[in-house]
Amino acid sequence: MWCMTVATRQWRERLSVPAYRVADAARYAGTTTQTVNNWQRAVISDREAGKALSYLQLVELGVVAAMRKQGVTLKTIRKTRLYLAEEFGSQFPFAEYRFKTDGRELMMDSEVLAPEVRNKLIVVSENGQFAWKEVLAKLLRQFEYSDEDDGIVVRWKLDGDDSPIIIDPRICFGEPQVGGVPTWTIRERWVSGEGLKDIATDYDIEPHLVSSALKFEGIPIDLKRPNTWAN
Repeated sequence: MWCMTVATRQWRERLSVPAYRVADAARYAGTTTQTVNNWQRAVISDREAGKALSYLQLVELGVVAAMRKQGVTLKTIRKTRLYLAEEFGSQFPFAEYRFKTDGRELMMDSEVLAPEVRNKLIVVSENGQFAWKEVLAKLLRQFEYSDEDDGIVVRWKLDGDDSPIIIDPRICFGEPQVGGVPTWTIRERWVSGEGLKDIATDYDIEPHLVSSALKFEGIPIDLKRPNTWAN
């Protein structure tokens, strides 16, 4: 099963459709279902506990989880989200703007602001106080943004900025995938008894991508498993 990139209108129409179960969303974000439910509306836009998440809500969950891993407190995250929602009129602020963090304060690219403040960053957790880029220590590199006006996240590298496991609403209906192949498809092929090289050859992807997909799906890899038709 390969996935083709779909037309802009088609994938944009699905951005707000509840399509991700809480358990799956928690796994993608590297947290627990209880944590997802606890965060609820304070840090995930318009979310009801226990309900499936839309793509935009899923990205917000991922951003919040990444910020928490950087040591940012929930109090700061709530304050930041409130500021963004009010200042920019954004329904999904954590999915629509670029964030950077030094582990204490959240930063947002100031390109949406006046030209005189560009090349600086706005410290959104301090109600608009500016800071120079040089003070930043880390970035949320696993999130890539659209070049269009809304600047929404269009690629989430689930295991970090070097990860081949990607969620992209334009590909595979936003399912986790490697090289355009859903990770669950690779899992099913492996569970059915096929070898790593067989799967890689069938989908014309590198074997390491198959391995990464299986690891992501929680499947132990038996490197001694024979391949039946791959050379």
